[in-house]
Amino acid sequence: MFSGLPNYFCLFFLSLLLCLITICLAGDPYIYYDWTVSYITASPLGVKQQVIGINGQFPGPILNVTTNWNAVVNVKNDLDEPMLLTWNGIQQRKDSWQDGVSGTNCPIPAGWNWTYEFQVKDQIGSFFYFPSLSFQRAAGGYGGITINNRKIISLPFATPDGDITLFISDWFIKSHKELRQDIENGVSLRAPDSILFNGLGPYRYDNALVSGGIAYLSVNVEPGKTYRLRVHNVGVSTSLNFRIQNHNLLLVETEGSYTVQQNYTSLDIHVGQSYSFLVTLDQNASSDYYIVASPRFVNSSGWSKSVGVAVLHYSNSQGPASGPLPDPPNESDTFFSMSQARSIRWNVSASAARPNPQGSFRYGEITVTDVFVLHNRPAELIEGKRRTTLSGISYLAPSTPLKLAQQFNVPGVFKLDFPNKMMNRPAKVDTSIINGTYKAFVEIIFQNNDTTVQSYHLDGYAFFVVGMDYGLWTENSRSTYNKWDGVARCTTQVFPGAWTAILVFLDNDGIWNLRAQNLDSWYLGQETYISVVNPETTDKNDVPLPANVIYCGALSPLQKDQAHRVNFSGAPSLKKPIKLIFVAFVLALIGSFMR
Repeated sequence: MFSGLPNYFCLFFLSLLLCLITICLAGDPYIYYDWTVSYITASPLGVKQQVIGINGQFPGPILNVTTNWNAVVNVKNDLDEPMLLTWNGIQQRKDSWQDGVSGTNCPIPAGWNWTYEFQVKDQIGSFFYFPSLSFQRAAGGYGGITINNRKIISLPFATPDGDITLFISDWFIKSHKELRQDIENGVSLRAPDSILFNGLGPYRYDNALVSGGIAYLSVNVEPGKTYRLRVHNVGVSTSLNFRIQNHNLLLVETEGSYTVQQNYTSLDIHVGQSYSFLVTLDQNASSDYYIVASPRFVNSSGWSKSVGVAVLHYSNSQGPASGPLPDPPNESDTFFSMSQARSIRWNVSASAARPNPQGSFRYGEITVTDVFVLHNRPAELIEGKRRTTLSGISYLAPSTPLKLAQQFNVPGVFKLDFPNKMMNRPAKVDTSIINGTYKAFVEIIFQNNDTTVQSYHLDGYAFFVVGMDYGLWTENSRSTYNKWDGVARCTTQVFPGAWTAILVFLDNDGIWNLRAQNLDSWYLGQETYISVVNPETTDKNDVPLPANVIYCGALSPLQKDQAHRVNFSGAPSLKKPIKLIFVAFVLALIGSFMR
């Protein structure tokens, strides 16, 4: 075959085919995980209890990827109830099918497995995953997500000598099912039994407060080196102050944005938030040092035992940590935490996931097209049940996920009528969501009329935190906005009796969850969704319905019962076999040239 062709013509075709092979194999890499989510026995506070582990680990494994990689995570549900995993802060570009919340996915039934497949497109930084249904996060099931820079994008700081992930969380000896039942019965959460570090109880810094025999976290480090600490508050409802005895915390990143580098002696980390610090081991090693996470915005004596303590252990340490814990912020200084939050700024000169500088997106010069003022208030009785609300609406999750109902035009599942402001009407329970305009630049103001700090999170996006203050937000409040280097992140705190303003550019097709991160508020209805539809190229922009979709609610008849009752196959994505088939075809053609 082709034997009559001139040599230069054969060489041309051979070069062309080799180029095709290169293009075929040059796609973004894939990484594969098989995870079994199950109950395991642990004793974080010296009492055996049932927690949620992943592959027998509590906390779960770190999902470690690089910008633009594709993650394929096959999840088997070995719990006794349905579950979903959500990927806190992963934007799932045009693919809310992978978001793992009740509005986008049917739950994975007990005994079934489902494979998530998503790309960490144009993102870097520190995030985490957790189970999103039925108060399950209170039992664990969480783990870290680390997205590394591609090699062509340099870090805005020297490469650390090590990378350490820390999970801080309030913890209850009661099971998540008991806590869930209490919430449903109108019983408010009391003070937690303790604060955990990476699923472990406190170091015995005070014999009167901490029982003996409790396993604690020891972070082993080398003197003189600098480590990157990624700290996530994965707890139920408690803001925590994080600090390390005699060490500075150089803040460098939060939830995918490099920050202006500033030293803190401690930082308040609110529910659902993630931060990266550089910590240099520049102290003498006469003893170990305390790592502390203590509750904030509480004044009850019942919280005295609720302090998490781990140990920073130098390899040449001469003895255990001892003495009093480093002092927390003054609880009566209500402006400390807000001033600290305002000081966190975006590093607009740093490159991140893309080669172009982050600061090239001048958000302060874009005209706002829609404004939503979202009011919350303490839980109240609505239709005889204790509920929480946003703008007087307590969200009711339908049996058919919003995204599936939209895909199949199922009528009556939800309403695109969420109000721009608080309406003069009684609070109600409804499935009302925001009708977002594609490529609108939206201003959202969270007005916290509750007595506790609330955190709010938006899936699918990073938003700019441009302002916060005590009191009632008014139109004049915009004069205080930071319109240049407000940090871009996915979770923001709103202090009691205060407001926080964010700006977000709705360029990501899909249906996206806007929720309270505090589990008690979220579980009782403090959430909604934003529907973002490109009216011109929906079919091309939004990722198609996954082939492995689970059906439920009104679409249950479409489900093939055995489709997901399978063991892990270990089979890779279909994209890889297609590539291999193509390569085999090209190699066969090359072989024909050589004959």
